[in-house]
Amino acid sequence: MKALFLTFHGFHATNGISKKIHYQVRALEANGVETHLCYLSEKQGIKYRMLDQEILADYGDGIKGKLYKRFEFNSVFRYIIKNQIDLVYIRSDHNANPFTIRLVRKIKKAGIHVVMEIPTYPYDQEYILSKGKIQLLIDKCFRKQLAKYLDQIITFSNYKTIFGIPTLQISNGIDFNDIPVKQEANDTSQEIHLIGVAEIHYWHGFDRLLKGLANYYIHSPQYKVYFHIIGDFFSPREREEYMSIIKENHLAAYVILHGRQAGQMLDLLFELCDFGIGSLGRHRSGITNIKTLKNREYAARGIPFIYSEID
Repeated sequence: MKALFLTFHGFHATNGISKKIHYQVRALEANGVETHLCYLSEKQGIKYRMLDQEILADYGDGIKGKLYKRFEFNSVFRYIIKNQIDLVYIRSDHNANPFTIRLVRKIKKAGIHVVMEIPTYPYDQEYILSKGKIQLLIDKCFRKQLAKYLDQIITFSNYKTIFGIPTLQISNGIDFNDIPVKQEANDTSQEIHLIGVAEIHYWHGFDRLLKGLANYYIHSPQYKVYFHIIGDFFSPREREEYMSIIKENHLAAYVILHGRQAGQMLDLLFELCDFGIGSLGRHRSGITNIKTLKNREYAARGIPFIYSEID
């Protein structure tokens, strides 16, 4: 079987979604599926649609490049037909629109199986504090029409159907070859180091932990608790909220913001830390059941961890 894994964004070494997609491609290949990855890239302002390491389409720069990367899919369809792809695996970017519908309809008409992964469902709540409300509005107008041409929707939730289409319920997974196990336990008799790795959105709920630390340190305890936050903030709003809590409660010595980290530096931080912090606010986005990548990566590292959703 030959598969095309289609995404609508690019990759970054420190991004969990980027790592997850590469894990999925490797998993398909390990199960005998010849899998090719289609994604977006940019270099010196020029937008490209890539196929593995080759340029599939050059969209140029400026407004033209920005529009073409979102709406040009003829190059994708031509590749699918020319290379006799059997399965198209789409990772939804909440981008149902007439252009994606046209692509999926043509794939289906050609007799090719097509499935779409919706990474988090329901997802409307994620846009409450986001600038992407217009994107969500367009998606809501067209997502059921897009779903009509899918064989199945892939979900990490417990929903049997989504948008009226049967789901295939799977779990998030990681590649153990990429994640080293913590080498030894640290001495936690005098202090403990917590670690939270995420692109920080409001549903991660790390602010709940910060407020807990604020209450804890009011009493000047001898036992010290440190929280290492790895990753960037999704928007200035989250950063302002976190920095305000840290400053007002004099937590700068106990909350360390490391920014994005990957590779050896990330491994060293896990060696320093003792306990993982998963999402503590998934209820804010209307999520009860979810199988997050973060929890699995903590488990693979060999450290204990907490989270608030049902996994």
